[in-house]
Amino acid sequence: MTATAPRFGRFPVRVLLAVTVLVGTVLGALLAGASPAAAHAALTGSNPKDGAVVATAPKEVTLTFSEQIAMGDDSIRVLEPSGKRADTAKVRDLGTGGTVAYGVDLHAGLPDGTYTVAWKAVSADSHPVSGAFTFSIGAPSSTTVALPDEQAGGGIVGFLYGVARYVAYAGFVLLAGGAAFVLLCWQRGAAVRPVQRLVVHGWVAMTASTLAMLLLRGPYTASGSLGDVLDLGALPAVLETKTGAALVSRLLLLGAAALFVAVLFGAFAKREDGAEKKDLSFGLAIGGTVVAAGIAATWALSEHASTGIQSAVAMPVDVLHLLAVAVWLGGLATLLTALYRSAAVERRAVRRFSTVAFTGVVVLAATGLYQSWRQVGSWSALTGTTYGQLLLLKVGLVAVMVGVAWISRRWTARLADVTEAEQVSGIAEAEETAEKDEDAGASADPAREAQLARQRAAVATAERKRNRDADHERSGLRRSVLAETGVAVVLLAVTTVLTSTEPGRTEETAKAGAAQAAPAAPAGPTEVRMPFDTGGPSGKGTVRLSLDPALSGANDMHVWIESPDGKALDAPEVKISFTLKAKEIGPLPITPDRITAGHWTASAVQIPMPGEWQVKVTVRTSDIDQTTIDKNIKIG
Repeated sequence: MTATAPRFGRFPVRVLLAVTVLVGTVLGALLAGASPAAAHAALTGSNPKDGAVVATAPKEVTLTFSEQIAMGDDSIRVLEPSGKRADTAKVRDLGTGGTVAYGVDLHAGLPDGTYTVAWKAVSADSHPVSGAFTFSIGAPSSTTVALPDEQAGGGIVGFLYGVARYVAYAGFVLLAGGAAFVLLCWQRGAAVRPVQRLVVHGWVAMTASTLAMLLLRGPYTASGSLGDVLDLGALPAVLETKTGAALVSRLLLLGAAALFVAVLFGAFAKREDGAEKKDLSFGLAIGGTVVAAGIAATWALSEHASTGIQSAVAMPVDVLHLLAVAVWLGGLATLLTALYRSAAVERRAVRRFSTVAFTGVVVLAATGLYQSWRQVGSWSALTGTTYGQLLLLKVGLVAVMVGVAWISRRWTARLADVTEAEQVSGIAEAEETAEKDEDAGASADPAREAQLARQRAAVATAERKRNRDADHERSGLRRSVLAETGVAVVLLAVTTVLTSTEPGRTEETAKAGAAQAAPAAPAGPTEVRMPFDTGGPSGKGTVRLSLDPALSGANDMHVWIESPDGKALDAPEVKISFTLKAKEIGPLPITPDRITAGHWTASAVQIPMPGEWQVKVTVRTSDIDQTTIDKNIKIG
């Protein structure tokens, strides 16, 4: 019996790959069209704030983020209304005490007007993020810089990168799960060519997608141009990043995986001595587990698990989660292949997989519960964020798969076992056909022998299909496993989208920061009235104070003082101050200018931030008669 390399089959391997590519294409479109809210590191604050109006030009612009990010010298750009760069293009790390903050110095002598701050970075979990906001010096200008609408990680490059990420996950599932199915459940399957092809397809898909991500990584996080994919000059910079190192490590581990697959389908498949085969299977199980865990760790060390709370616990938990997914879903794909392409899979192997899959589901549920708590953190984030809603969808799909698996277990219990002769015949059938095809190649009439080989293969396929369809229990099991596998393809797609979606904790933090930083829409000038009595003659009256637009930044203030009969009261002195007690800011003294009798004004009154401010007004009506009155006013 001659061992030859696995060849590509027709069904279900190609069908599975076609469905995987289709789902991956849709997934890539979804990821490429994701909004900026699908980021992972969120901008939680800035100085100056978005929309702020400052009296004088600041010396620097600082940005604060929800988690660690990677920035280069050109990651923060500050543009004048004309489009000219207003910054020095030297980004400084200002983070202290766990705060993630970066800043860039501004040039001196900047003119008044509205300035645009555009930033881009790579978050700690490998995903590109970007954004922009404006602030004004002196007063807003009539023109601002128009920035491109495309966000980091979008466009055709983002689409291709999303497809490659999905294919990498699918390849890992087929490679690790298929090998686990053979070693743990059906060691005879190591000699079955459709199973060999499935695992090899997984290795090829994962290797190709990893190489694609390595080439796409530069433009994915920077330019977004497809033309830069083949620019190998940017590759060294990619290799210096955490994600680049993870992708290279994955390629090296895939080299070890190729050796593992060669031994599994070569020496192990041909080994007939029981003791020797047992020793070799033990060695392959240990080596395969190490390689599979190493590959899973390339995701855990560079994505969600590597950042946020309890990362030291989250990374090994993530590795276990990925291994459980691979054993369950990859085993399903292998079982489906065996049921459709081999008549030799026995009930014992199916029952073993049922036990292995149940263990995988338990591990998946336990690790998934921890991951959900870590990434969501609250019921509001579970139902009110994109990540939480996708997580609920994933839980629903898992529940559907468990329900279908229960049906599969019922079919398994009714499954009749195959005889030893059927096992040997089923395993050797493809190899014998291959040997006949090789002999045909050496014949004097290759065309005639090739035709006979095709006829023999067609007869063998028809006979196998007749025997397969006559087994009612196996047909029922095939249908239920096919349904499980179909749900698994969608489940894997949802899982891939989850890894590209901002965690619920981060999204809620970003929303809270934006709500605190964003100014309220102006509703016109705010006005308060405060009665006073200095105690002297003509010492009674009312102060009417107006603040426009009553937002953080520059405001125009008008003060009118009226006597009880409504006439203007020309007080000798009026002083005003603002205090934000919640932040211990102030008092900020203001001395208004007298315009006419009973009317004072002050322009460009600077209110540094929104809040509940206390305004105090001191009115002096004679040399010795004065009083101070106060009232709270909502600003911003």
